[in-house]
Amino acid sequence: MTTTTAAAVVESPGAGFSLSEVELAEPRADEVLVRMVAAGVCHTDLGVAGGALPFPLPGVLGHEGAGVVEAVGSAVSRVKPGDHVLLSFTSCGRCANCRDGHPAYCDAWLPLNLLGGARADGSATVTRGGEAIGGHFFGQSSFARHALVDERSLVKVPADVPLELMAPLGCGVQTGAGAVWNVLKPRPGATLVVTGAGAVGLSAVMAARLTPATRIIAVDRVPARLELARELGATHTIDTTSDDLAETVAEITGGHGADGVVETTGNIQVAGAAIGALAARGTAVLVGAPAFGSTVPVDVNFMLPGRQVVGLTLGDSETEALIPVLVELVASGRMPVDRLVKHYKFEEIQQAVGDVVSGEAIKPVLKF
Repeated sequence: MTTTTAAAVVESPGAGFSLSEVELAEPRADEVLVRMVAAGVCHTDLGVAGGALPFPLPGVLGHEGAGVVEAVGSAVSRVKPGDHVLLSFTSCGRCANCRDGHPAYCDAWLPLNLLGGARADGSATVTRGGEAIGGHFFGQSSFARHALVDERSLVKVPADVPLELMAPLGCGVQTGAGAVWNVLKPRPGATLVVTGAGAVGLSAVMAARLTPATRIIAVDRVPARLELARELGATHTIDTTSDDLAETVAEITGGHGADGVVETTGNIQVAGAAIGALAARGTAVLVGAPAFGSTVPVDVNFMLPGRQVVGLTLGDSETEALIPVLVELVASGRMPVDRLVKHYKFEEIQQAVGDVVSGEAIKPVLKF
């Protein structure tokens, strides 16, 4: 049977989010019906809603969901009705990268998560008035009171953890943490630079504090966010409204440079400056996504002393391995994600979006 529910629908690029009644298809063998408890709002949602990616609209977005399982398909083995779950990205589970433990680089990642708006076979998961609309966003489309979710998109969590706090772990938090833990893997005494003190950047700062890195440098243009970065683990901050990034990193490190950089802004000038701050054998991880076709010039001779630039999707995470660890760290207070979160009622989604754009909120989380 189909499920009728309320969803925040984007009717056309730039039109914003408006609540509408939709129907969810009956769960297939590998799908799960989840009653949503909370969902984080991410810049990726806003970019798609604004028309930056060719996702089919009208459509339902949302990809940091958290909720309770209501029904499962016949082949589902990860969860059962009543289980509490966090939702993240989906993947095919069959390609070489999936089999090798890197599902964020699945061969079918773009159509399954960002562009398709439907299942892999083209069938709709969300309809309205009998007409298909865009759904299956990150295998979930969680800006709704119920979501039809790929089994590979969900991770079971303990029933006593607060879902309204854990929702951002599915994208923003695991992206920042994964950049540090899965890619940079800082050695004792390392210097890390994080450009951008938003949800992803501050998650990287919190993750870096749990490593043997001894200098953690947060970079932003908003003094309040830089102060928060210090409270969350940054040892130094750089306000680029007054200070040059590369010159200040050189001063802090005695000319050595940064062993690792997490670039979250998507600003190509910031990315170029961050790469220029690398020490020999240093690695810059590019997380923020500028417009398609954007390029950053790199001096080849500067790169020859072992410097690297690496692109990153979703922390290069294997979600069933990483998300439970993040849940434990957040629940124990060792990663105070609550310092980033501001809660909104589901009906206040447009206000939440406005607060992200204005900088009023770092990580809005909708409560259903």
